[in-house]
Amino acid sequence: MQQIIDRRLAGKNKSIGNRERFLRRHKEQIREAVKRAIDGRGIRDIERGEDIHIPKKDLSEPVFGHGQGGVREVVHPGNKDFVRGDRIERPKGGQGGGGGKGQASDQGEGEDDFVFALSKEEFMQVFFEDLALPHLIRTQLAEVPEWKSHRAGYSSDGTPNNLHVVRSMRGALGRRIALGMGKRRDLAELEERLAVCISALQPGDVVAEAEIDDLKERIALLKLRIERIPYLDPIDLRYRSRIRVPVPTSKAVMFCLMDVSGSMDEARKELSKRFFILLYLFLTRHYEKIELVFIRHHTQAQEVDEENFFHARETGGTVVSSALVLMEEIIRARYNPSEWNIYGAQASDGDNWHHDSGRCRELLNDKLLPLVRYFAYVQVAEEEQNLWEEYTQLLDAHKHFAMRKATEPSQIYPVFRDLFKKEGAKAA
Repeated sequence: MQQIIDRRLAGKNKSIGNRERFLRRHKEQIREAVKRAIDGRGIRDIERGEDIHIPKKDLSEPVFGHGQGGVREVVHPGNKDFVRGDRIERPKGGQGGGGGKGQASDQGEGEDDFVFALSKEEFMQVFFEDLALPHLIRTQLAEVPEWKSHRAGYSSDGTPNNLHVVRSMRGALGRRIALGMGKRRDLAELEERLAVCISALQPGDVVAEAEIDDLKERIALLKLRIERIPYLDPIDLRYRSRIRVPVPTSKAVMFCLMDVSGSMDEARKELSKRFFILLYLFLTRHYEKIELVFIRHHTQAQEVDEENFFHARETGGTVVSSALVLMEEIIRARYNPSEWNIYGAQASDGDNWHHDSGRCRELLNDKLLPLVRYFAYVQVAEEEQNLWEEYTQLLDAHKHFAMRKATEPSQIYPVFRDLFKKEGAKAA
């Protein structure tokens, strides 16, 4: 028997469907593995794939087995200890197999884990699966609307790159058949008459010979007319037609505010960066039409680019209100709240100049929260300092304001998911 093994890669989508079904079936185990992987990764390693371990027992499926049937007697050579009817016990003391993940087991049974690799895209898809920007709505159709191209059948005029060859040739064939059908029918009749005249021709019959010459002349003329039917005519050409229709655009902007003052040691800055990198990856993967504004502050606030926001090093005092003031100025100058969905996320250790924390609360309450759809504050320190106390007063009055604490890298992931989970979804 010849056995054929297909070792081609999945580039032709041969096994994509099976893989997708497998991922859906073991969704919970994969989600837990992704959560554990994120907790143990560094900032630069967040966006990469992962090896997922699933216990073999979780992969078992019911199967049908065929017994040998009938009454069978088997003789085992060398049997000195057992007689018919004795039951042989399973060996104990680790003789049954290895433990999970290749480790030794003290039980009689053991199973290896099933290990498979999640690609980078699959890993990030599971990671951000049930997250969304809260209260994202379509504010309005922009004054300069976006246009999307839609197929609208075929037209008889267009550019050569839109020519549909199959439809054009189909039309040309139909036209040639329609125009030549009558001529071909007449041609068949004339050829039939010619055959009859030739078969009935008698020597010296001048009338019959004249008729035959006339038939041949008419047949030649009809063939010439049939050949003159153009193979492809301009009226046969068909072009793909596309029309542009306006589509509603939901424009959103996210403000990322991070404290880089002297009270923020490297560990706290790493926690803040981890939070914002998760936020950055989440936004750029799920929203095509979203803008990001990065603001770093100590005593003074500054709008910076992505590179400086995550990697530049600065120290100094702390005046948190400077970042909030700059955020309001940027909103007034570039992002009209009637046209944009505005979001804010702030990370700090809560330490602030004591006369400034009250002003921060007032700025949020009076200036920013009326303009934004959602504002999230993450404190990367356990101590409830004056800024935390001031912000707490905003919770009851503003449902679109949220605040959480995260003091260890393992807490960033649950806090992030809690802040940006989809409506109706359970927090991690």
